[in-house]
Amino acid sequence: MPELPEVETVRRRLAPVLDGRVLERVEIDDPRLTRPLDPRDVARELEGERVASVNRRGKYLIVRFESGRALLVHLRMTGSFLHGTGLPQDDHRRALVALDDGSQLAYRDVRRFGTWLLLEPEEVEAYVDARVGREPLAEAYRAKHLGERLAGRRAPVKAALLDQRTVAGVGNIYADEALHRAGIHPLRPAQALRRPQVAALRDAVVDALSAGLAAGGATIDDFRHADGVRGAFQDEFLVHLRRGEACGTCGAEIKKMVAAGRGTYVCETCQPRPRARRRARPGAPAAG
Repeated sequence: MPELPEVETVRRRLAPVLDGRVLERVEIDDPRLTRPLDPRDVARELEGERVASVNRRGKYLIVRFESGRALLVHLRMTGSFLHGTGLPQDDHRRALVALDDGSQLAYRDVRRFGTWLLLEPEEVEAYVDARVGREPLAEAYRAKHLGERLAGRRAPVKAALLDQRTVAGVGNIYADEALHRAGIHPLRPAQALRRPQVAALRDAVVDALSAGLAAGGATIDDFRHADGVRGAFQDEFLVHLRRGEACGTCGAEIKKMVAAGRGTYVCETCQPRPRARRRARPGAPAAG
């Protein structure tokens, strides 16, 4: 579940406590976290590394070390970090890092979908660039960049938005919220969007992500900040998870459907459903 606002919130909490710190001892207890690599080997490689910075690209946390290496962390559905001292045992804790200032950093993951990948200096940028598109909150991000990624895509626009190569960091929550803000139905083919709609969608993506970030992300299940605090954006959802409620814009009932294989929430008054294309009758003459 963690999307750009949640991951950026985690990054902002982790950076002050990790910058300049040495990973003195690393214990990785879940082999799924580093597979196919042995977690004991990865833990040994991490020990002694000094953190240079904590960055983010899309949904990836990137812990960069002074050696040039980087640890890429993808939280997936339920991954989270907790920082403190004397952290209690947790059945969902998958890794524990002891820092040189005496504090600890625990990684917990209920559903065990998260991943840790240690990359060498020459591998980092190529790995991320191949999987992640432009950062939507960057000042240089424009409607033309989104339009280039949507052009020629027959898939529903919701599916296109969930493709991380289209726009970095947008997942199910913020795709729903952005499409509602833009007045675009999630089933509309991506290639069918007109230029003004693309511009509106670009602005809506930025607005939805910015609102989520300002609220410290959304906590639906297990997401927490590194200090254990919950996010609050779930209290501001316009459509997501609000099936059967009245749309705050027009008062119509919010519906739930499936788009791109994901539960999707929409107000079909504010976001008109695209009309089905009429099929030509067998034997009918071609138009034109």
